[in-house]
Amino acid sequence: MSASRPNRPSSSTPGWGAPVQLVVRLLVMGLGLGVITGTALKLLAPRLAGGGPATPAAPTLSLPGVSGLPRGLGLGRFEPRTELSALSQKWAQLASAHKDLQVSGYLLVLDDGRFAQLNPERPLPAASSIKTPILLAGLEELDAGRLKWNEPLTLTKEVMGGGAGWMASRPQGTRFPFWEAATEMIRVSDNSATNLLIKRLGGKASLNARFQAMGLSGTVINNWLPDLDGTNTTSAHDLARAIALVDTGDKLSPRARDLFREVMGTSRTNTLLPLGLLMGLGGDSADPDSDLLGYGVTVLNKTGDIGIAYADGGLIELPNGQRAVAAFMVKGPFNDPRSTDLIRAMAAEVARTLIGKPGGSGTPRP
Repeated sequence: MSASRPNRPSSSTPGWGAPVQLVVRLLVMGLGLGVITGTALKLLAPRLAGGGPATPAAPTLSLPGVSGLPRGLGLGRFEPRTELSALSQKWAQLASAHKDLQVSGYLLVLDDGRFAQLNPERPLPAASSIKTPILLAGLEELDAGRLKWNEPLTLTKEVMGGGAGWMASRPQGTRFPFWEAATEMIRVSDNSATNLLIKRLGGKASLNARFQAMGLSGTVINNWLPDLDGTNTTSAHDLARAIALVDTGDKLSPRARDLFREVMGTSRTNTLLPLGLLMGLGGDSADPDSDLLGYGVTVLNKTGDIGIAYADGGLIELPNGQRAVAAFMVKGPFNDPRSTDLIRAMAAEVARTLIGKPGGSGTPRP
């Protein structure tokens, strides 16, 4: 008889070895697939992100004297860098033909610092052009929460002003919301509306101190509007700066800045700066604002006129997307047409310098 062997478990006997091995294999396979998939996605990501053929970049408008804007529109700065000497000299030449007129002019392209000037800081009678920095001061108070957009302002004998506007025809004690007074001050140059704002903003001395803090050194209110004697003063530089402080974001929140632009856009008088720009482009119209749109130009401006002095200052949106501020002031004999003609002539030179002869998409509408 052969010797007996010890009993061994059959290889077919179930145990823990096989399931553990299966789990390990599945984990290894899963990790491998994960690595392969991740690598593939990384390689394909640029193509997937493209979503198809590349879209050509939008063309930039090429015009004489201007260049295409870099990607992304900045707000610009009130910082003169390069003088447009030929334009400054042209202004001086135009003014020299009328030696009895006092002239102030200033232009600044906010995007690149190109500027032109003629006695830019000479204080001259402001007339209604001083309403632009008053509007800025009012919206600063709104931003600070010290004034409400619909706050009622009461018409009194003290603030009732003659000349432009309709509010003086209402009975004393009539109440106007701030937004209406601010709008009518610009829209129809209402003098009573302006005086309402001056009073609400702390009076002449308070506003003058605020103007100085803004860097508007030549801007001073000495009397209620209409100030036909021209005692209230400003300069072309100050008018341009007041508008630039808003558009560059140095003053006012975005919402208050929108209100400033909306109110300035209601101004009815467009026979000085806007018409002058249009004339520089070879046009002439009873509605220059509409015709300028055909050239890709928009102007938000406020004029001044007391007979012995004329002024206009505004924001100019150019066809290439850049923005400029410009202001002109002339003091001369009462109702002398040379004063307004000179402002238009100086504005025309701005259009010729910054825009030239439009072509392509800049061709005016029929």
